[in-house]
Amino acid sequence: MEPNNSNEPPTTAAIPWRTRLVVSLISTMSDAARRADGTINRRLLSFFDLRSPPSPTIPIRSVISADTVVDSSRNLWFRVYTPTDAPDQPLPVVIFFHGGGFSFLSAATKSYDIVCRRLARRIPAVVVSVEYRLTPEYRFPCQYDDGFDVLKFLDQDASTESSVLPPNADLSRCFLAGDSAGANLAHHVAVRACRSQSSFLVAKIIGLISIQPFFGGEERTQSETTFSETGSMLVSVPRSDWCWKVFLPAGENRDHYAANVSGPNAEDISELSYPATLVVVSGLDPLQDWQRRYYEWLKRSGKDATLIDYPNMFHAFYIFPELPESSQLMAQVKDFVVRVLSQHCKL
Repeated sequence: MEPNNSNEPPTTAAIPWRTRLVVSLISTMSDAARRADGTINRRLLSFFDLRSPPSPTIPIRSVISADTVVDSSRNLWFRVYTPTDAPDQPLPVVIFFHGGGFSFLSAATKSYDIVCRRLARRIPAVVVSVEYRLTPEYRFPCQYDDGFDVLKFLDQDASTESSVLPPNADLSRCFLAGDSAGANLAHHVAVRACRSQSSFLVAKIIGLISIQPFFGGEERTQSETTFSETGSMLVSVPRSDWCWKVFLPAGENRDHYAANVSGPNAEDISELSYPATLVVVSGLDPLQDWQRRYYEWLKRSGKDATLIDYPNMFHAFYIFPELPESSQLMAQVKDFVVRVLSQHCKL
């Protein structure tokens, strides 16, 4: 799907009122949980952040899942989703990082549990959903450390007889994936992995699925200005600013390379074997200009990048399975994975 070049403004007309109501409730609760002193009322959040347990023996929609602890001292764990009716052949591994502005939600959050089951079944693939530390309790670079440590754990574990991954999981065909802050995390883990590739035993990152990545900068982009005036669904400039403030190192602004990945302090990836990347944007997302810059920066850096644009969708639209665009994106993610796997086989 090519970028939307129409001058017509995006509209919420295609979004069911029930979906808009749920999004409004989520936004209201997340705002209410953010305290003036920069902390979060986790107890309040727990009332609306519904969690799903793993299902290691009984398949749910043809997918079983199980949890593995990497480091209990920092509550670092992941959930493995394995499709039970996939073809009898090696399956790619998708390491998924949930969104939430680095401050909210979990790998066990019900909506993300559903997303990971859908990915495992539709691609098909073995999906590893990572529970990483959150801000403001834990600032940068804790989240990146957690993501990279899970990759290293899987790499070392894959060579053991008692691997936590199923026998048909092929870690040499690994994709990183995430939405919002999780897509930001996936990018930075990919950069670390590229720089450390020689230290891995099995794992090789060949693709990155970046769904509406959470990037930013000191500049106010056109999309941020537009939605500051007209209002937006789920993501707002004040919410984003707050999330960056409690995530970035003290004294740093939003042009830090963790946030503004294509800005003045960007890391040089031109010489890295950076994976083929799918970037998803939407017309009702205030962050879309930063996401498009990321795509353009990848292209300028000589990387394989594909942009998909949903002009009338909002941030995190794909976690709502009632939306036709959600199923459409799942199909496009599968197409991307199949294409990258085909290219990888030819190397």
